[in-house]
Amino acid sequence: MIAMDNTFYKQRNLAIDMLRAFTMFVMIFVNDFWKISDVPHVLEHAAYGEDFMGLADVVFPCFLFAVGLSIPYAIERRIAKGLSIESTLTHIFGRTFALLMMGAFIGNSESRLAVSVPYPIGVYWILMVLGFLAVWNDYTKVNFKNKYAILLIKGIGVSILCYLAITFRSSDGAIFGAKWGILGMIGFAYACCSIIYVLGRSQVRYLWAALFFLLAVAFFRTPMRQELGGLSIFNLPQGNFIDGFISLFHIGNGVLPAFTMAGVMLSVSLARFVDKPKPRVWIILSVTALLSAIIGFVAHNYWIISKIGATPPWFFYVVAIAILLYVLMDLLVARKWTGWFSYIKPAGTATLTTYLIPYVFYAIASLGSLTLPQSLAHGAIGLLNCLIFSWFVIFTAGLLEKYNIKLKI
Repeated sequence: MIAMDNTFYKQRNLAIDMLRAFTMFVMIFVNDFWKISDVPHVLEHAAYGEDFMGLADVVFPCFLFAVGLSIPYAIERRIAKGLSIESTLTHIFGRTFALLMMGAFIGNSESRLAVSVPYPIGVYWILMVLGFLAVWNDYTKVNFKNKYAILLIKGIGVSILCYLAITFRSSDGAIFGAKWGILGMIGFAYACCSIIYVLGRSQVRYLWAALFFLLAVAFFRTPMRQELGGLSIFNLPQGNFIDGFISLFHIGNGVLPAFTMAGVMLSVSLARFVDKPKPRVWIILSVTALLSAIIGFVAHNYWIISKIGATPPWFFYVVAIAILLYVLMDLLVARKWTGWFSYIKPAGTATLTTYLIPYVFYAIASLGSLTLPQSLAHGAIGLLNCLIFSWFVIFTAGLLEKYNIKLKI
């Protein structure tokens, strides 16, 4: 039995904050490509069935990896405070519920609204964000502490969200449904890996076994290359028990929660390397990244690289990139080269708020029929525009944080 080192997790790991902030900055940047043209393909998402991985295909899994990095820190701190396992599991379910709800409202809105809905999509997005803030704002730092006033605000937020859900109709007439979106996928991966960590934290081999199980699901259930038949290794008829069991836990083909679990295992490994010199740890992690890339290279003979297909080569290549990014951030922290971080810090400390702010700006543009001049919406100028927008979103999140407006789940 190997006990977790609570003292290691008491200290905040700035490298994780930097990795999360950098990833969120890039995520907002690539998510803003829809408004520009002539974007280099290397920056875009690969098309369905394309054997390719662009920058946009790397960002989301890197964020899942960063989520996993944070899980042991969050759980060990709760345990160090004397909070029970039952309390921790309740906390996990509460955070998961919040992510699923936010993901559902965003996911449904992606299909836009039917003309019969009594408000435009811009109003939907603004009310959505206001509802989220009312329900899940961090009220521990607000100036007033009247619990009844806070309950009233939360109640108003719930009412807003209920109104949006009830009146919602998509452009094809569908009602509000379980379209989880990116936040929902993060929620399922977070819940899966957090529960695994809580149950297996005293036995590290169980945590490794969980990661290998998720990867085994990916290897056996992901369709292979067309020239190899285009079927998964363990191909079963529709409606089989195994697929039903896997879908019950929303792990897909195992790849998305595997990214988060890989982050968990990096944090666990860092706790065990605490007495080793930093340069030695960086070498170990860099070699691990190289091994991951080699496995991805070998797997590429059997599966294409595809985010849409969540294929094994995509997993191993992105994990290699994520590990090296963490090493880079940790090296910058050790060398005290962190001045640049202050410009994007809110993306690492108010991440969820940062993610939602673009919807407010897009809502304002939609309601005001505002569009970019063509001269600013293509090529290098367009990319610069997206970079500026990404930084401005993070600046806005930091400004809101100063006024105690910050989502906390």
